[in-house]
Amino acid sequence: MTVATATDIRPILAELGIEAENPGAFNGSWIETGGELLHSVDPNTGEPIAAVRQATAEDYEKVIAASVEAFDEWRTWPAPKRGEVVRLLADELRKHKDALGKLVTLEMGKIVSEGLGEVQEMIDMADLAVGMSRQLYGLSMHSERPQHRMYEQWHPLGTVGIITAFNFPVAVWAWNSTVAAVCGDSMVWKPSSQTPLTAVAVTKIAERVLEATGAPPVFNLAIGDRHAVGGPLVADHRAPLISATGSTSMGRKIGTVVAERLGRSLLELGGNNGIIVTDDADLDLVLRAAVFASVGTAGQRCTTLRRLFLQKGIAAEMTERLRQAFGSVRIGDPMDPGTLMGPLVNRKAVDDMMNALEVAKCQGGEVLYGGNELDRPGFFVEPTLVKAKVHMPITCEETFAPILYLFEFDELDEAIEMHNSVPQGLSSAIFTLNMRSAERFLATTGSDCGIANVNIGTSGAEIGGAFGGEKETGGGREAGSDSWKLYMRRQTCTLNWGEELPLAQGVEFDL
Repeated sequence: MTVATATDIRPILAELGIEAENPGAFNGSWIETGGELLHSVDPNTGEPIAAVRQATAEDYEKVIAASVEAFDEWRTWPAPKRGEVVRLLADELRKHKDALGKLVTLEMGKIVSEGLGEVQEMIDMADLAVGMSRQLYGLSMHSERPQHRMYEQWHPLGTVGIITAFNFPVAVWAWNSTVAAVCGDSMVWKPSSQTPLTAVAVTKIAERVLEATGAPPVFNLAIGDRHAVGGPLVADHRAPLISATGSTSMGRKIGTVVAERLGRSLLELGGNNGIIVTDDADLDLVLRAAVFASVGTAGQRCTTLRRLFLQKGIAAEMTERLRQAFGSVRIGDPMDPGTLMGPLVNRKAVDDMMNALEVAKCQGGEVLYGGNELDRPGFFVEPTLVKAKVHMPITCEETFAPILYLFEFDELDEAIEMHNSVPQGLSSAIFTLNMRSAERFLATTGSDCGIANVNIGTSGAEIGGAFGGEKETGGGREAGSDSWKLYMRRQTCTLNWGEELPLAQGVEFDL
């Protein structure tokens, strides 16, 4: 096994039950797959950590078939009993939070506090889902017909396909899997090929819970490429819901295939998030929020701040404060507690960032700070500030890297118009001490995003609220609120307890 950092990763892998080479498919037991090896690479060094044997098309068929069979039993368990299984999953995650969080850092590259925070998000999500298991409410309605009763009830949907991205390799699985589980669904997880080890680790944790509770294998895994796993899963009528997190281009392809078979899709796609800062804003708050939102996870969050709109009265001061703050960001080994920004996930991510900056300069943008790749092992770059012009096409695209475009504006309506002019619509914020400006931003004619904040940044959503965005972000909603309804099917029931058979709308049909 290759030890990829100064930290000996073998104890971490051992605690999580991961060997140097692991099968990449689980259907109640680990399948000795016949696929090619997939090497997990540490972004901090560019060196491999360990390898997973990928699933083949035949392996995928075993996984989906087992998941469908598990659903047949699981849906008969009372929802609170299903919730108890998820509660025990949360307890098991608590036991292994440190090891799993560090593995997230090693495999994905986010700083260690963010890796631990991601596992905490899994725990919080499981706790929320346990509560949902006793709150899968249906409505009761008054019938227009005498001696009739009407109500709604919700039934489990089936097998859910979960496709996750590298940047939140475990939390997004929990957003979907814990809610799907309490709703009575089974699932098949296709994780990112960039982060297979974390997927194996989570599945091993879930495996222990399933065995301890006698639950059927509802948490299933298939690691593989789009030909062997991704494509078959998306097209499979046995998976009535596909929840996919990734790029907008990926979402278009998945949404089209699922729609053609009249399935459901829950899409969490690209973000191009903006913050508007007015002249009366608390600039200390703005600085902390903007730096974390643009630099956190090395700019590889769907909620990363990519566009900052500064009212002209504070634009010069705020720009200078940002320049100084970006220059003070400690870049390095994400396992070092003193590091604030780790590496990008791979070489392609670095190249994409450098290409985007060249395009920005050709379109009239001016690099105010950063813009360089660091000369060291791994995939490190500088966080970058770019003074942008209105209508620069590159600012309408999502570049998954720490690039922050700065715009200036005169009036709030002008800023809102610029803010809403991009195709994406995930997260947004305004910093202002003026109540009217805040309410203007939150009004129907304000932000067009799924998330709109006042005096907090675009990153760091809480699991209690439904998470998702509009336009090319896909329209999906995960986590809190009533998002559980996406994982169930609604049934309207009418009971006639009388001796007559009146028809609705006064229709008469007498024989």
